[in-house]
Amino acid sequence: MDRRLDIALIQTRTPATAEAGLAHVEPLIRQAAAGGARFILTPEGTNLLEQRRDRRGEAIHDEADDPCVQGLCALAAELKVWLLVGSAIVRSGHVGDDRAANRSLLIDDQGRITARYDKLHVFDVDLPNGETYRESANIRPGDGAVVAETPWGGLGLTVCYDVRFPHLFRQLAKAGAALIAVPAAFTRPTGEAHWEILLRARAIETGAFVLAPAQGGTHEDGRHTWGRSIVVGPWGEVIGRLDHDEPGVLFATLDLDAVDKARQAVPALSHDRDFAAPASAAAP
Repeated sequence: MDRRLDIALIQTRTPATAEAGLAHVEPLIRQAAAGGARFILTPEGTNLLEQRRDRRGEAIHDEADDPCVQGLCALAAELKVWLLVGSAIVRSGHVGDDRAANRSLLIDDQGRITARYDKLHVFDVDLPNGETYRESANIRPGDGAVVAETPWGGLGLTVCYDVRFPHLFRQLAKAGAALIAVPAAFTRPTGEAHWEILLRARAIETGAFVLAPAQGGTHEDGRHTWGRSIVVGPWGEVIGRLDHDEPGVLFATLDLDAVDKARQAVPALSHDRDFAAPASAAAP
């Protein structure tokens, strides 16, 4: 296995249709490949971001028919790169549930989808600035964690709000993930307060590289996302970051031996102990 890996994170401001999403992200992926990246990662909602109810239904396709997904499979094969579509918003395919799936897709350098992961934790929050999100109204959550095989080792798949659930990341690391992807469309209030610190914490806890491509800026559907795509090393160090919310490409070179070194120095993944759950706190 090659112990050094050239990667690129794509930061986007995805439009509201899959056709426009492909046109937006394709030049950035070509730029990443031309810069030498062998593994390229895109954000959550790479194909489309559309939260307006009157337009959302018409915008969403089955995975097999989504113009952006199919275009990105062809592009990976053409460029001979591995590509993680951080997520595509596609029909879930579950009878009786018309909600979409928020689905990560790993595409190999032959253009084949080799792994899928549906976002486990949906974003249902009321933020201090008055913004309210009920992702569960439109997104059907997944029910299983995924570590995908790549030429460079195990890749743990997560999406955005999953970053707030450290037990998921710990399980991914224990299942062999040396790289963990966190594609996101973080809101501006939560991004400014929590984005980098959460990602660095997850890297430290797992001794893994955390790769977090993000959406950034003001989108057609009215949402505002934080940007600041970032690569974090297994010791919690920032290897690279974008300091803005504009579309762009972040290049980084990973030394995969750093994972073993971090886990040998602090072998916390092997130190779990069973313990009794705490009793409920008495009411004051």
